[in-house]
Amino acid sequence: MGTLSAIEWTDATWNPVTGCSKISLGCRNCYAESMAVRLRAMGQPNYVNAFKLTLHEHTLELPLRWKSPQNVFVNSMSDLFHEDVPVEFILNVFDVMRRATRHRFQVLTKRSVRLLDLDPILPWAPNIWMGVSVENGDYTFRIDHLRRTHAAIKFLSLEPLLGPLPNLDLTGIDWVIVGGESGPKARPMRARWVMDIRDQCLRADVPFFFKQWGGTNKKKAGRLLDGRTWDEMPRVRT
Repeated sequence: MGTLSAIEWTDATWNPVTGCSKISLGCRNCYAESMAVRLRAMGQPNYVNAFKLTLHEHTLELPLRWKSPQNVFVNSMSDLFHEDVPVEFILNVFDVMRRATRHRFQVLTKRSVRLLDLDPILPWAPNIWMGVSVENGDYTFRIDHLRRTHAAIKFLSLEPLLGPLPNLDLTGIDWVIVGGESGPKARPMRARWVMDIRDQCLRADVPFFFKQWGGTNKKKAGRLLDGRTWDEMPRVRT
């Protein structure tokens, strides 16, 4: 369940939960859903339920066995704060992250309401980074929820970016990732949306990471913005 990742902003993925359900526009063409179906067809045992939410307790302590420090994207194939994930299981995931101090864990959710509700009981640690996904201006409330948590590093994943996000409040935000949707049904992302967000990050002195233009051929579209790559990472506090 822990695998090297092709995702540009992380090193590996760890999926103690797989499967999810759609809650907003960004979920429409979910890459994880189609990948889960393919993995089931390939006979992968953790995907016998395809994209139905499934807990994998046998994978919980996997990061403790990884010797080399790495950035780990938690639940790339699900959402840890899904309403059907028991609180006890979430706490177990956090316990492993706290103990695996050699790694930096990147947790990402669209369910910011539940994140904020659980924040007081979550055992935060400096190596646990918390992020929210925001696809357009209708979902910026997730940023406000994230800002109110006790996570040491707070980040935004503006992917798939489906509309402009002017006047972002980046107070307390440590990192911003932007990316376009990819695949055969990819919805368009405008260059001016990306550049405006990049400029907001520059003004606020917030590290900016441009993941991809996306589209039906994301490799051809590439990652260049104004003639360069933007691979900035959070400034980790010590």
